[in-house]
Amino acid sequence: MKGKNLKKRSSYPAKGKSKRFSSIADDSFFEATDQKRRRKFENDEEIKSSDEGESGSEAEADEKEEEIEETAAEKRKRLADAFLEKLRAKEREKDEDEESEEGEGRREREGERDTLIAKTLQQDQLEESGRVRRAIASRVQKPETSEGFRILVKHRQPVTCVALSEDDSRGFSASKDGAIVHWDVETGKSEKYLWPSDEVLKARCLKDPQGRAKKHSKQVLAMAVSSDGRYLATGGLDRHVHLWDVRTRQHVQAFPGHKGPVSCLTFRQGTAELFSGSFDRSIKIWNAEDRTYISTLFGHQSEVLTIDSLRKERVLTVGRDRTMHLWKVPEESQLVFRAPASSLECCCFINNDDFLSGSDVGNVELWNVLRKKPVHIVKNAHVSFGEPKSDQNNLQGLSNGHKENDAEDLLRHGSTALSWVNSVAVCRSSDLAASGAGNGLVRLWQIENESKGLRPLFELPLDGFVNSLAFAKSGKFLIAGVAQEPRLGRWGCAASAKNGVALHPLKLS
Repeated sequence: MKGKNLKKRSSYPAKGKSKRFSSIADDSFFEATDQKRRRKFENDEEIKSSDEGESGSEAEADEKEEEIEETAAEKRKRLADAFLEKLRAKEREKDEDEESEEGEGRREREGERDTLIAKTLQQDQLEESGRVRRAIASRVQKPETSEGFRILVKHRQPVTCVALSEDDSRGFSASKDGAIVHWDVETGKSEKYLWPSDEVLKARCLKDPQGRAKKHSKQVLAMAVSSDGRYLATGGLDRHVHLWDVRTRQHVQAFPGHKGPVSCLTFRQGTAELFSGSFDRSIKIWNAEDRTYISTLFGHQSEVLTIDSLRKERVLTVGRDRTMHLWKVPEESQLVFRAPASSLECCCFINNDDFLSGSDVGNVELWNVLRKKPVHIVKNAHVSFGEPKSDQNNLQGLSNGHKENDAEDLLRHGSTALSWVNSVAVCRSSDLAASGAGNGLVRLWQIENESKGLRPLFELPLDGFVNSLAFAKSGKFLIAGVAQEPRLGRWGCAASAKNGVALHPLKLS
């Protein structure tokens, strides 16, 4: 019996244990929890694997970006090295005996070449900054009778403005009918910019017409090209500054803000900073890259007619209030120069301290930043052919402006629309200048050393009103925007003139 009982006891727990575990295994509750746990673990594993994949792909992408992208400093260094290597290659082409030289002689030759390149770059930088003036005027040869202005591009309406790209390979012109033309200097092949629809212009910040105007006028009075050749800015009677992309010839943005027609535009050299002058007597500053408004300059008491700027943050403007203003933008100050009893029509920089202007009585004035009056005045620089011969032969220069307030002289040399100096231009960083009017001549001038005076060089015949002038940076040609009417009105007419862009080559000795 004991043996049987023991056998029963020993068999009972085993039986109970197996029964208990089998019941747990068969229970649906525990089965569900096991499945949930298993699911959770599986999901965790999947999430982990996906994170690892994403992190791996991101790391690979970052590595690729690091390989492709470069900082601004690295890009400047790369471009500078490429430019220097290009200059060295040009110098090597000039040296014919370099291949025969070896060892120390070759190294010395390379050192001399690098020294020459450094001096050339330094000279270019001084010329760009206006500290050194190139002597080009003395090298200009007298034009032959057969070599005159030739019409490069034709316009239907009077041309109001012209501009050249930084490399002098492309030109831009605009007229009173709103036509904006982009043309090649060598071939004369032209392409026209197309204005977008009114809906597109309104989407690009164009405001509704003000005053009595019922629709926007497309008449263009001024234009400017950025130094990098990417942006073209135009302005006119619609009181907006329009920004165009030169590469695609598409309209990019319209800048509202002026309360009068936009009469003049200029880009600061080497930047995307744009200055606009208007009949509302203000000058506004814009950023073409960011397409934003910066600030407004006030000071003129009448319409602003012409504006110009160089690399330095200074702006030169003239207005119908008989004053010329030199704006120092960072200092928020201005210098006022008063014209001698005449209204200034145009102006341009010679360098940071000297500038040139033209007036409505046919005078061309030379100014210096240290003097409130002109340093030198060329009286009757553009006498119309309808005036007496005694007036035509009375071309004289007045140093320091001793006779600028002589009323009898002003009465004797009455101003006419044909003798108004509509445009002046200076070949950048040089002593060569030009002026244009409606008397049928474009005059070339030599700026004397230390800007002591102006000396006449040659007269270039051109029929019509010369509303705009632009020199090539090399000084090898002169571009003129010629028209039958003045730029800002219709108080004169040259019926025999042709509306278009004229080019005159200049031979340098």
